[in-house]
Amino acid sequence: MLIVQKYGGTSVGTLERIKNVAAKVKARSQEGHQMVVVLSAMSGVTDGLIKLAKEISRKPDPREMDVLMATGEQQSVALFCMAAKDIGLPAGSLLGFQAAILTDRMFGKARITDVETARIQEYLRRGKVVVVAGFQGLDWDSGDVTTLGRGGSDTTAVALAAALKADVCEIYTDVEGVFTADPNLVPNARKLEAVSYEEMLEMASLGAKVLDIRSVEFATKFGVKIHVRSTFSDREGTMVVPEDQITERLMISGVAHNKNEARLTIKGVPDTPGIASKIFTPISAAGIVVDVIIQNTSAEGKTDLTFTVPKTDYDQAKRILKRTAKEIGAAEVLGDTRIAKVSVIGIGMRNHAGVATKMFAALASENINIKTINTSEIKISCVIDERYTELAVRVLHEAFGLGQEKPPVAEDVV
Repeated sequence: MLIVQKYGGTSVGTLERIKNVAAKVKARSQEGHQMVVVLSAMSGVTDGLIKLAKEISRKPDPREMDVLMATGEQQSVALFCMAAKDIGLPAGSLLGFQAAILTDRMFGKARITDVETARIQEYLRRGKVVVVAGFQGLDWDSGDVTTLGRGGSDTTAVALAAALKADVCEIYTDVEGVFTADPNLVPNARKLEAVSYEEMLEMASLGAKVLDIRSVEFATKFGVKIHVRSTFSDREGTMVVPEDQITERLMISGVAHNKNEARLTIKGVPDTPGIASKIFTPISAAGIVVDVIIQNTSAEGKTDLTFTVPKTDYDQAKRILKRTAKEIGAAEVLGDTRIAKVSVIGIGMRNHAGVATKMFAALASENINIKTINTSEIKISCVIDERYTELAVRVLHEAFGLGQEKPPVAEDVV
């Protein structure tokens, strides 16, 4: 088998942990598997680099910021290979540009456009474990180093698994798999044996921090099987697979929450064709992802438009929106950073009524006001006051019976 493994920052957070990971990889290699290992920076290193950059410059240059940030993973792969060779495991490190992980030029949050596997394949033919620096790539046109943003090592691993046609991509982290809710908030949250790509995509986009959303997109597109498991346990984790491989369809698979949300409203917008494009085009050009969009009914040729963005992009999005408001003759721009989103997700809700009613009733029972609602076939999301986030997650987890040994499956719902 060809196995791609990814180890996160906590998994390689100390020299002792790096040695332990090297021993785990050696054990799998000795079973006869070809191994490609993707590593994140040691825990705390990335934050330390960001701190250094901000201490030396009020507004660090994006290109140089990526050059700096890429050094964290460079450190990890070099140390790992040293540890591996000391225990008799032939290993070779490759940085993003050496592995030919090609990206666009969006510094700080670049997207992978292609992966050239020739050098990796050559290492594998020579019997080496290939150790690739996660989170980084190369803008082919300029030759510049790029980074993929938070969670980028997950994306590196799944993209490599897709390009190499690996049998499985194992994502090792500090949790044992995908849970019905954040175990830090809900003590009786349960580990799921399997989730579909579609459910995992929704969970990742709605705040679940187990997998980066771009890694799930790659897995979905190329059919990569992902096994999410703990570095610190030998127990089976959670498989992320196509929907037709899910044997038990829970009505609700999980409750997700996201506090990295901010809301913007542009009031008094002329209700004319093309106005939405004028509002959102400059925001998109800045690389800002817009989520929930709500437009009020037009009155006297004017309307209000509300949408959410990541809280980290709020200030930039608000500046852009204010410029646009002047250009189109809108009345004013309002914002709110004290919001959060709570969501219920499950492929079992696709053909069953009553999920929304139960969700709204559960929130109402705790006097939690819903500001906006967004739905898809397999998810319902509510924007609420940030201060009620933890309470909302717990009450929804309880309302849908997710802490039970056998939670309701789709067939149980009438």
